[in-house]
This record gives sequence, structure tokens and C-alpha cells, in this order.
Amino acid sequence: MVSQEQRRRQLAREKFLRQQQRRTEARRKARVRNSAIASVLGVIVIGAVALYTTHVLGDGDKKTDASAKTTPSASASPSKAPDPCHKPAAGSVKKLSWKKEPAMSIDTSAKYTLDLATTCGDIPIALKASAAPHTVNSFDFLAGKGYFDHTKCHRLTTQGIYVLQCGDPQGTGMGGPGYTLPDENLKDASLKKNTYPAGTVAMANTGQKHTGGSQFFLVYKDSPLPPQYTPFGTIDAAGMKVLNKITGAGESTGQGDGAPNATVVIDKATVTKS
Repeated sequence: MVSQEQRRRQLAREKFLRQQQRRTEARRKARVRNSAIASVLGVIVIGAVALYTTHVLGDGDKKTDASAKTTPSASASPSKAPDPCHKPAAGSVKKLSWKKEPAMSIDTSAKYTLDLATTCGDIPIALKASAAPHTVNSFDFLAGKGYFDHTKCHRLTTQGIYVLQCGDPQGTGMGGPGYTLPDENLKDASLKKNTYPAGTVAMANTGQKHTGGSQFFLVYKDSPLPPQYTPFGTIDAAGMKVLNKITGAGESTGQGDGAPNATVVIDKATVTKS
């Protein structure tokens, strides 16, 4: 016959076994549940990786491009304004070079005008023959040889200074006639407080003295510059309208210094004496 103590121990043991079974069953269910969750997560991760790879290497490129077109960003290409200019005249740039500055042939007491017949309109420039004789004489010589004909105005600066640069047959900012000119007229009365006023036409240079060649710039808005660039002409009101039309189209980089969006080509440059 079983004593009460034995019965108590038996019941305690059976209770313990039942608890152990419940714990074992709970652990089994937990393992099954965790396994299922892991499987689902694995599918999600694999799907996400596959989707990411597809976007990067396949159709995703198209979506990125579309986003770049509609969302402003530093890497997005700047939008271009409509080109306000006409197609260039038929012809090509002449490859001309000389070893030395041309002999003086102008009359420094006379009036000379440089007319730039461009694809955007005519830009007449009154030249300062008496104040910048070497420069004006060079332009008279080069224009007579057709040196500027069919050349592009290759640079437009819209921040800091406000100039359109022309006169390089290469269209790169590296071209020249083969000779250099002395700096002239650097104490011109118009150059006040280190500013080149709107309407000024001046020579570009390398930053060193006496390195002007054929490249020149047209100032369309007062520009802070040291008096180191030969001012040799001024643009009249009609010419300024054309210049403002060109500059209004902006430049290609969106950073304030690049090729003009307008197709500015000098179809013909002519110097006339009056």
C-alpha cells in the first residue's frame, strides 16, 4: 500500500514531468516560429537585393535619369534657355599665324569702327585708335585677313564679372595670332575704382604683362577688374541690345563661367575708317 508521502512525491514528480513537457513543447513551437520568420526575412532580403541590383544595373538607371530631370541637384545638367541666334554663315575658320606684330598702318588721328556681324546680330564697336594704337592696328590687320570670320565667342562669365569672350579661332581660349601686343590705355578715364564699365571692349591676356593677342572680351555689366586689360573700344546702344540678348540665354555649365548657350559666331569682322 502506498503511503501518503510516496503519493505526494509521485504527484510532485508527475507535475514536474508535465511542466517539462510544456516547456519542451513551447521551445519546439518557438523554433518552428523562428524558423518561419527567418525564412520570410530571407525571402525579403533576397528580394530586396534583387530589386536593388535591378534598379542599379537595369531599369533603375532609367528611373534615376527621370528623377534627375525633374529634381534639381548639383549633378544634374543645367537646363538651357532657347538659342536666340541664327545659324552661322557658310564657311570655316582660317588657320593663320604670324611671327611678329604687324607694322603700324593706321592713322591714329582718325576714327575706326570694328563691326562684328554675328549670328545674333551686329555689334558695332568704336575703337580707340589714339589711346591703343597697337591694339587697334592689330585688329585692323587681322580683320582684313579674315582672321575672326566664322570664329565662336567661346566663353561667357555671369558671376563675379560679366563678360563675353571672343577672338580665338580655336574656340578653346588657347588660340592666338602667333604674336603678342603691349598693354595700352590702362589709365583710361572710364576705368574707375577697378571697374570695367558695361559697354567696354578690352583685351584678354594670360595675367602677365604684354600678353594680349587676338582674344578680347565685351563687358555687358559693370565688372570689378584691376586695370590690367587694354580697353580699346566701346559698344553702342544697338550693340548692347545684341549683347544682352546673348547673355540672357546664359552659359552652359550653370556655374557662372562656360560656353554661352547662344550660338555666337562672328560671321564677319570688319574695321572701317571714318
